[in-house]
Amino acid sequence: MVESDPIPLSALQHWAYCPRQCALIHLEQAFADNVHTARGQAVHHLVDTPGYEIKSGVRVERALPLWSDQHQLIGKADLVEFHPDGRVYPVEFKHGAKRQKVWDDLQLAAQAMCLQEMLGRPVMQGAIFHASSHRRREVSITPALRELVIQTAEAIRQMLAAGRLPPPVNDARCKECSLQEICQPQALGSRARQAALRQQLFSLDD
Repeated sequence: MVESDPIPLSALQHWAYCPRQCALIHLEQAFADNVHTARGQAVHHLVDTPGYEIKSGVRVERALPLWSDQHQLIGKADLVEFHPDGRVYPVEFKHGAKRQKVWDDLQLAAQAMCLQEMLGRPVMQGAIFHASSHRRREVSITPALRELVIQTAEAIRQMLAAGRLPPPVNDARCKECSLQEICQPQALGSRARQAALRQQLFSLDD
């Protein structure tokens, strides 16, 4: 990916989870699977095939391509419901139990912004479908969430333009990350702490 390319919607989720993970995937093109990615892929197989059906008067589109020229975003929605009253309702599928995660809400908000631009209609709500619990969690697409989408996309563009990996976070998120072996957060975190300590000692000597 070059800096002028549209930002994939998935990159927003990756950045919100961990900027270094985002850079490894979208700058370095590095990826690896673990049990969490495998479960996610299994869930998305349910909605990966483009098509539609009508349920109780609601048109349900699967794997719908999305884009925004205004915000330079591109991707696809797992599922979008088109209701008879004109309401447009994106649904993002995730594995795991029902719980709020800002990176999931951010990705859903970006989908809503793309749909709003493409269709010329307001998209004010959507939902995360949690496969393990078979439950939906409704998300309001608030102005604050929309602004976070814009800020996150800009941060990703700046990272791509700079061509540098952000530092590792080396916290609880790393245990669930499939890129842990590639990232080496513990080793790099130790080096960073040692460098900071050396700098501090030299500053005290001065």
